[in-house]
Amino acid sequence: MLNRWSERDAGSFVERYAPAWGVDLALRTYSARLLGADQTLVLRGGGNTSVKSTHVDVFGRPVSALFVKASGFDMAQIEPSGFSGLYLDPLRALRNVEHLGERPMLNQLRAHLLDFESPTPSVESLVHALVPAKFIDHTHANAILALTNQPGGEEMLGEIYGDHLLVLPYTRPGFQLAKAVADLYETRPSATAMIWMQHGVVTWGETACAAYSGMIDVVTMAEQYLDRRAGVSVFMPGIDGSVLAARLQRVAPIVRGILARKGAGPDGEPRGIILHTLSDPEITSVIDSERGYELCVSPALTTDHLVRTKPLPLWIGAPAYDDEERLRSQLSQATDAYAASYRDYVARNTEADRQPVRAYDPWPRVILMPGLGALCAGKDMNAAGIVRDITAATLTTKARIARFGSYESISEADLFHMEYDAFQRAKIESRTCLPLTGRVAMVTGAAGAIGMGVCEGLLSKGCAVALADLAGARLDSVRDELRQRFGDLVMAAPFDVAEPDQVARGFADVIAAWGGVDILVINAGIALVSGLMSLELEQFRALERVNVEGTLNLLSEGGRHFRRQDSGGDIILISTKNVFAPGAQFGAYSATKAAAHQLARIASLELAEIGVRVNMVAPDAVFGHGERRSGLWAAVGPDRARAKGLDEHGLEEYYRNRNLLKARITATHVANAVLYFATRQTPTTGATIPVDGGLPEATPR
Repeated sequence: MLNRWSERDAGSFVERYAPAWGVDLALRTYSARLLGADQTLVLRGGGNTSVKSTHVDVFGRPVSALFVKASGFDMAQIEPSGFSGLYLDPLRALRNVEHLGERPMLNQLRAHLLDFESPTPSVESLVHALVPAKFIDHTHANAILALTNQPGGEEMLGEIYGDHLLVLPYTRPGFQLAKAVADLYETRPSATAMIWMQHGVVTWGETACAAYSGMIDVVTMAEQYLDRRAGVSVFMPGIDGSVLAARLQRVAPIVRGILARKGAGPDGEPRGIILHTLSDPEITSVIDSERGYELCVSPALTTDHLVRTKPLPLWIGAPAYDDEERLRSQLSQATDAYAASYRDYVARNTEADRQPVRAYDPWPRVILMPGLGALCAGKDMNAAGIVRDITAATLTTKARIARFGSYESISEADLFHMEYDAFQRAKIESRTCLPLTGRVAMVTGAAGAIGMGVCEGLLSKGCAVALADLAGARLDSVRDELRQRFGDLVMAAPFDVAEPDQVARGFADVIAAWGGVDILVINAGIALVSGLMSLELEQFRALERVNVEGTLNLLSEGGRHFRRQDSGGDIILISTKNVFAPGAQFGAYSATKAAAHQLARIASLELAEIGVRVNMVAPDAVFGHGERRSGLWAAVGPDRARAKGLDEHGLEEYYRNRNLLKARITATHVANAVLYFATRQTPTTGATIPVDGGLPEATPR
């Protein structure tokens, strides 16, 4: 492994953070990020690090303190505030306690926080307290797990390291592990590292650089040993990319719909699901190998992963890719069987522990399908991404083990204990879900003023949004701006709504990224100012191609997708007040938008049987959104202003003053109407919400 320590970079962290947090925590933050940046060492939220320093208490006295990474925080992006500060001496005194359960231990940790508002400390905080070194690093390095998760692992560690480090047999994380680590450490205080079987590796030192460099050295030696021992690969030739893409487009929405529908809440609404796919050759070749089932359907590499992935994946043997209905039946039955097995697992281990637990939902997080790859499910983008990363690391590491050994897991009882550990549970239950968390929307015309406003509204409610518009600088600009604020909830899906093949490709791109679409907002449209006597047929056809044919293409492709996904859905057409109250010189726009509106009303009749609601929003005179001006008004505004003898500002005032409420209509108002339908406030379909401040002549009737 490459040692990435840089004195210059370390100095920049000290310069940035030391004035508020101190030098120790500044360097701790730097080296934690170095570890977190390497996914072969830790995955998002995994591992932990600490530093012992001093804290001035309320009496002005310097006291010993431990700053340990808070539970669930991502080391790759951690800030000093991501470390929980604790009084060190009371934690060290806990070693004299004979037994301490999870909740009493959590209570002790929270009771000795320096700041009561600090996040929950790591489950392994007591390990960090009882090992006396100043800086301590703990990772779940893949190379170490490849050695410790097989019979004879301790002997192999002896071959690699001799007596230069300590090896601890698997011990349940928490108080029991902390005492075992302290006892073993005291047998050889000169050691600078310890490997925990079937768990991970710990290194320490008096400086951040020493602890970090020790981790790199220990893992590098494991990597070199694995390379020397590597035998015949279990990998099979990869599947043709076009075959994979076609299968994924059919399979992912079916899987996503099954998981969403079976996990429906008390109100019957399908739950939100983000579905990430692993179909790269390295993954598919493991799943498709002769030993695929043996390798893949086995417990997690480390207990830290369990709360994300459950103990086992769901395996779909011989998927019927060429028979969609049979495949749907296979997937549904296999999912039900998985859920029944998981409930049995919870019941028998709860009985054995004699400790009641509130069980997680029983549905799989990882679905493995020969001929396709792995489908990784999560309730939101972050959860699905973590499942994907863990699955990739797990499958490649297990394949590495298979080249010269066999995989060995901890007992089911230990798996259950860690899956339902209070600290682990807190990692996934502390996240607040917004109304559209786990939902996926596609918004056409996303680069325009209304489109961007609608995208912002959906994103603010937790929705993942695919920005659909013509490829180019305008779309790229909106994508980049929204990504800065909403991160990986945003993707661009460039296509022309007037081209059916491009519309299908746009849906395929979103399916490949997130598994499917739940909300389709049809917003793309163009306008023209022309009287009927001067309107050229080709001009009319240009509007008809986008406003009518584009709407038809989206309704058709969206309907096919929703039928395949089979978990309902919402289609929301951004219509216009001109449908109900057309204007002179605006015949082409009014007629084509009226046709689109009528198509949407018909879609509400045809798609209701599959639980898809189709509704319309009819705004008037939205001139822009922030600094982004409306493309429609850029086209028609100058003519309208000249006809009325007004400048741009005067034209906006004219439209504001003509509505009953004297309201300036904004893209945010349109977005709020879209959200009313998207969040399913009422069981409504085929309806139109006017967003116009009150225009009696435009009232839907």
